[in-house]
Amino acid sequence: MEVFSFGITQIIMSFVGVVIGIIFGALPGMTATMAIAIFLPLTYAYDLTTSLFLLLGLYVGGISGGLIPAILINIPGTPSSICTGFDGFPMARRGEGLRALRIGITASLIGGLISLACLWFFTPPLARVAINFSAIEKFLIILFALTIIAALSKGAMIKGIFAGFLGVLIALIGQFADNNKMRMVPDLFKVDLRMGFQLLPVLIGLFALVQIFQEAETGMKEEHQKMDLNHETRNFSFKDFKGQAFNLLRSGLIGTFVGVLPGVGGSAASLLSYSQAKSMSKHPEKFGTGVVDGLVASEGANNGLTGGALIPLLSLGIPGDSTTAVLIGAFMLQGIQVGPLFITNNPEIWKTILIAMGIANILMFVVMFYPIKHIVKVINFPKTRIYPVIILLCTVGSYAAQNGNMFDVWAMIFFGLVGYVLWKFGFSIPSFLIGFILGDDLEKYFVDSIKGAGGDLGTFFSRPIGNVIWVLILISLVYAFYDEWKTKHKKVKA
Repeated sequence: MEVFSFGITQIIMSFVGVVIGIIFGALPGMTATMAIAIFLPLTYAYDLTTSLFLLLGLYVGGISGGLIPAILINIPGTPSSICTGFDGFPMARRGEGLRALRIGITASLIGGLISLACLWFFTPPLARVAINFSAIEKFLIILFALTIIAALSKGAMIKGIFAGFLGVLIALIGQFADNNKMRMVPDLFKVDLRMGFQLLPVLIGLFALVQIFQEAETGMKEEHQKMDLNHETRNFSFKDFKGQAFNLLRSGLIGTFVGVLPGVGGSAASLLSYSQAKSMSKHPEKFGTGVVDGLVASEGANNGLTGGALIPLLSLGIPGDSTTAVLIGAFMLQGIQVGPLFITNNPEIWKTILIAMGIANILMFVVMFYPIKHIVKVINFPKTRIYPVIILLCTVGSYAAQNGNMFDVWAMIFFGLVGYVLWKFGFSIPSFLIGFILGDDLEKYFVDSIKGAGGDLGTFFSRPIGNVIWVLILISLVYAFYDEWKTKHKKVKA
């Protein structure tokens, strides 16, 4: 398959993706995941190369755009920008809004490029190791991914486990490949659910409709304090990064590392990087008052997440976060299987991903750095006008998922309601989605392992690497129980 050829069309698509992603990231409540889910149906019309440039542009732009409201109105546009406002907003209040924005944009670029280098360096060797895994190790890796997602669901481990395995259960609906018998399917839906729920309507329902339901509940309130950027007391200079080299490198690497951990999310990367920068600073008491160190730490880490989250996706077939879980849909639509053999079987696509990520990061910097004074106006877009258009795009995209099947529209609405209920009761939607995506593979590797061992469950404890994974699963669960106990103990003391 020859896909490693790109030109002006792909660069334009990357530009479009970055711009739209920035808009989604800059509007509080709208995320990169939501943007990719909505625009994923467009990939039907393009080849994989063009689709990747668009989707990775949306990814990078969506993560980066979150710094705009975080700095100007102290509301993170995306979860990954949660710490950006700690120092960015105080800077804006004292008349350094543009300076703070440009520092954040530059840190985002460097963090993104660091994570891209890690993606290029670590993915191939990890994939080469994973090629030698048997069905047993593959089953246990997926099980570990599901448990670590649950373990890192702060204060809600049981709910995280439940959401993940509910996703697995939903994924098993349909025809069982081994005997062609239908499972958990009412007679009324035997035709529509023969192959189970399609991924696209599930993605759109969980990450687009749920957000609209949440906003509808709050009445879509949009009262923001407007920040005057016309009277800056101090302008940006690249000298602002003097002494920040180690901070930038550390933040980018932290973001990459957190991105590799399935389901952890950008907020954890931002918080961990910020706390590390503060603990290693000579003046930790200044953090939160508007210092460059804190802003660089947050933005370097959240864009470092982008490349990191792709490492387990491309080498193991396990998404690092909810956004890369949505990206799996793009590969599935094109008939591409991600996992240990991905780079070996698709070297051109692998090169395309690296090029597309690099171009997306550079375009993000160019698009945001110079015209940022005008781009910030997007935070004042009325959501009451945006959401009807999004609902229309969601409906058309779901309807087109199987060349005009109305059942997929109803499935989208159903999963929108399921996601809303999960959110309402504190269950993790990303855990549910990753469980749904990995459910089929979890079952396949379990069945293959059992068949190969003649029905002996002891086979899951018969391989050294498998036993190491069991230890990691146990450690993640023990840590989660301890963390929950410690949190409750602190609350009781308070």
